[in-house]
Amino acid sequence: MEAFKRSCTCGDLRKSDTEKTVTLNGWIHRIREHGGITFINLRDRYGITQVVVDADSLSELQTSAKDLHMEFCVAVEGRVRARPDSMINRDMPTGEIEVLAQKVVVLSKSEVLPFMIDEVQKDGTPVIPNEDLRLKYRYLDLRRAQMQHHLALRHKVCLAVRNYLSSHGFYELETPTFIKSTPEGARDYLVPSRLYPGKFYALPQSPQLYKQILMVSGFDRYFQIARCYRDEDARGDRQPEFTQIDMEMSFVSRDDVLSMTEGLMGAIFKETLNIELPARFTRIAYDDAIDLYGTDKPDLRFDMKMKDASFMADIGSFQVFKDALPSGTVKALVVPGQAEQYSRKRIEELEAVAKIYKAKGLAWMKVTSDTSLEGGISKFFAGNEAEIIKKLGAQTGDLLLFAADAQYKTACTALGAVRSRLGKDLNLAKADEFAFAWIIDFPLFEWNEDEQKWDAAHHMFSMPQEQYHATLESDPESVKGDLYDLVLNGYELASGSIRIHDPELQKRIFKIVGFNEEEGQKKFGFLTEAFKYGAPPHGGIAPGLDRLVMLMCKESSIKEVIAFPKNTFAVSPMDECPSEVDSKQLEELHIKFTE
Repeated sequence: MEAFKRSCTCGDLRKSDTEKTVTLNGWIHRIREHGGITFINLRDRYGITQVVVDADSLSELQTSAKDLHMEFCVAVEGRVRARPDSMINRDMPTGEIEVLAQKVVVLSKSEVLPFMIDEVQKDGTPVIPNEDLRLKYRYLDLRRAQMQHHLALRHKVCLAVRNYLSSHGFYELETPTFIKSTPEGARDYLVPSRLYPGKFYALPQSPQLYKQILMVSGFDRYFQIARCYRDEDARGDRQPEFTQIDMEMSFVSRDDVLSMTEGLMGAIFKETLNIELPARFTRIAYDDAIDLYGTDKPDLRFDMKMKDASFMADIGSFQVFKDALPSGTVKALVVPGQAEQYSRKRIEELEAVAKIYKAKGLAWMKVTSDTSLEGGISKFFAGNEAEIIKKLGAQTGDLLLFAADAQYKTACTALGAVRSRLGKDLNLAKADEFAFAWIIDFPLFEWNEDEQKWDAAHHMFSMPQEQYHATLESDPESVKGDLYDLVLNGYELASGSIRIHDPELQKRIFKIVGFNEEEGQKKFGFLTEAFKYGAPPHGGIAPGLDRLVMLMCKESSIKEVIAFPKNTFAVSPMDECPSEVDSKQLEELHIKFTE
């Protein structure tokens, strides 16, 4: 092999390299024969170079070229020559040259491919193999230019994270992978102990407790590109294992954490995509996000805020609106210029979206002039059309959509889901735009209807805002936490909070969410014990690396930016995990299956 070790990559050569003798290593991307000449596109991670076996090449070389096939891994030795002007490929960085082969050595052969690498249709549209094939032959899928680009960008993002945080005084420290099982929302992945029968380690859902202990230990600023594990039911774009940019800081306020994260995101986007982000991101209170967008992760690449239409209950005879008040609300969405485009059938499709979020229906009208409304529920508001149009800020040709419910949040979230659907259907959001925002002032607690108790909205270690400390037990519903989410283009990108560092305050939170002192000691005693020894005020955040890179790559699934993801059912078709293990391994772990 030493004799055929590459002297340059398949992306290196330019016209200035003409007449050089080079050795290339790579995979045969495409091969074709024309007029007795064999053309080979040789590919590696750096690019593609055209290799030519001329008609007047040695017969032995011509013969061996006929036995080459796509994805053979080969070494090519040859001379760089300039392409004729008429044959220059402007779409390839190496398109001004080609390598006249003098020797071709097959390093390894490839069987017939289950799918072509980077196949395109006649119009240039990429042909994407189905997901099962892609995951079964992931090593082939990863050869595709798109996957090479995505994982290269992931690497650059990680490097930018390390450079920025290190330059701001952070230490990169690892926390354990085998930890104590603690309640964190999802189920833990459990690892049985061979040495201690009946006892288990858990894989971390996050490094939450350990990074707080690092603050108690005096490390002040910590980060980690952390692997996390959650045993959740198969749904949506979830992975059982994922990666987050975990950060924690001592002696900080909420604004300090937000500012540091804004700087980090700015550095990532500038260094990897050469995009300048605003120095400060929009801040939206949770209550306002629900009221205006119907979600705590709004896509701000388009406007279309929801409006309060409760006034319509008093000026019309539509009973649904009247029934929603006074406990609930009527919310309206003005869809500019879409009255004619949305038929009853298309509106029914939007109604189906609203019903997923427990709405009883989706009312509608169309604005046909400054003083007239038609269709849907317009007959219930005869004589009051001009007032409705004016108060909602509508114009001729607009479509008006309404959700009403005796539960305020139901009306908001249902119509918010319709807003999100319209954003996609009408292409309102620009693919190359990145709209960050902070959602702040979250409720600290949420009511668990099934168990009739209060739960922590995020986790039990989040600090309540100071003005609510006196009323925690008497009015938990009103308590706002020092919590914050970073959202990007309609996705939650990061979640964080200022943490509780006072053991007595922590006990009060445990009690409100139904953790008695004994249970709290059993589950979290090692953390509360650490807090007895001078815990500093601290806070942190954990942006999702997979989600961030997904959005930067303009993809819709994190599978596209993870080297070896599981499928929707948490299975890896490539190595067929999870898999059975032999009985001896089970015996050593003191595990026995029962019928």
